[in-house]
Amino acid sequence: MTQFSDLGLAEPVLRALSHEGYVSPTPIQAQAIPSLLDGKDLLGIAQTGTGKTAAFALPILDRLSKSSDKTRQKSCRVLVLAPTRELAAQIGDSFRAYGRFTKTSVAVVVGGVAPGPQIKAINPGVDVLVATPGRLLDHVDSGKLKLDQVDVVVLDEADHMLDLGFLPPIKRIIKMLPKSRQNLFFSATMPGQIGQLAGDMLSDPFKGS
Repeated sequence: MTQFSDLGLAEPVLRALSHEGYVSPTPIQAQAIPSLLDGKDLLGIAQTGTGKTAAFALPILDRLSKSSDKTRQKSCRVLVLAPTRELAAQIGDSFRAYGRFTKTSVAVVVGGVAPGPQIKAINPGVDVLVATPGRLLDHVDSGKLKLDQVDVVVLDEADHMLDLGFLPPIKRIIKMLPKSRQNLFFSATMPGQIGQLAGDMLSDPFKGS
């Protein structure tokens, strides 16, 4: 059976996985991680509970841990879009857990809470920003956040975001990102609009489920 140690992840990431008690990857993790480490785009058909957060978080943390680039003020290098503040918070917690032995900074930006602490968190620059689309655009439109340094963008539960009416803001956000970036796209289903959005974003993606 494949183990996380067989996938080529950086030592600090493997140490965090050991700390969490993880030994063997789930099928989507074993499929996706090697391709993501190679810098490929990903189209993942995945239900909640299949381990998809680790499937994208681990190679992202590996990439950040091996990079000497500095995150500029009011910027982020990784953007993860999620449909709800509950999921965004869970993803943020996962990044912090898996990145506990790296110097990766993580912030979560969601609606329904005071914006002040979020602005304070992103002002010095943050490596990984997990956000719901509406609140993200609030910060961009107010000049508190720039998206021109994003190297990796993740759309998680894209079909759920479509159900909530987030397709127009997602398209607006994507247009703000650098053209040269890695794109990760996760959805439980692939209805027409989602399939078209994935087609517009992804370049020769690895497909996993």
